[in-house]
Amino acid sequence: MSAPDREPDRTGEPDETDGSEVARSGSDPGAQADDSGAPGDRDAGADRAPTMLEQMGGVSGLIYSGIPVVVFVLANAMFGLMPAIWIALGSAVAITVARIVRKEPVQPAISGFLGVAIAAFIAYRTGEAKGFFLFGIWTSVVYFSVLMLSVLVRWPLAGVVWNALNGTGMDWRKDKPSRRGYDIATLALAAVFAARFIVQRWLYDEDHTGWLAFAKIAMGYPLYGLALLVVVWAVRRSDRRLKHLRENRERTDAEIEAELRAKYDRPAHDTSARDTSGAVPTGAVSTGAGRAVSDDESSDTPPR
Repeated sequence: MSAPDREPDRTGEPDETDGSEVARSGSDPGAQADDSGAPGDRDAGADRAPTMLEQMGGVSGLIYSGIPVVVFVLANAMFGLMPAIWIALGSAVAITVARIVRKEPVQPAISGFLGVAIAAFIAYRTGEAKGFFLFGIWTSVVYFSVLMLSVLVRWPLAGVVWNALNGTGMDWRKDKPSRRGYDIATLALAAVFAARFIVQRWLYDEDHTGWLAFAKIAMGYPLYGLALLVVVWAVRRSDRRLKHLRENRERTDAEIEAELRAKYDRPAHDTSARDTSGAVPTGAVSTGAGRAVSDDESSDTPPR
């Protein structure tokens, strides 16, 4: 009698079902994993905080901010004051509209347009081209005064504004090195506005309108960006110190709790050890029933 035919071993053969499932899916599982991770990467990129340059409108924002000033100076030299005012306003409006159409940040453009409008109004009222720069000159004095006052009252504005915008509280004021760093950052910003006032006021008094335009552009965002580097240094320095202080505070609290536990838990363990040892306390008599009776109890017991 012959042995029954054995089924061929198919363990080494590829599974047709699995292959069909992969074929129906239309892609490799690894590729699906990569595709599924792509949205997360895109979301992470979308949630990235804008850089300092991006908040200023990017490189294009820096360029756009100087166009109305240059246009005003050139138009004033060629056509006179009134045409220059209208041409400068027209250029500011065109820049704002262009940024809206291109879906770029419009806040820098709107701020620039308002600044140009105020400067043009002052130039119109004074009847002089250099009046176009008068608003920026006196604005620098106001900013310098506010920043210096904040340092004198020990509320440096760089620290107040930054921590208020980020919701990190005012713990930095309790740490002297952190407050000192924000003092330095605030003084750096104050120095920028002081330099603007000194240079541009002198050029204004000397009637150097062309150099006024150059100074306004050169001492604008470029110089302000240098001061912001000092602010970034102060922020990072303060964040590191506050993090270190919080870690030390938590570690100290844990050490105190451990010492208290070691101090008050040990007697309780010793007492429980004595109770479980079965030793009869001094002055007690062991009865037959297994209960310890004190000397006073035994003396009060009447004789039988």
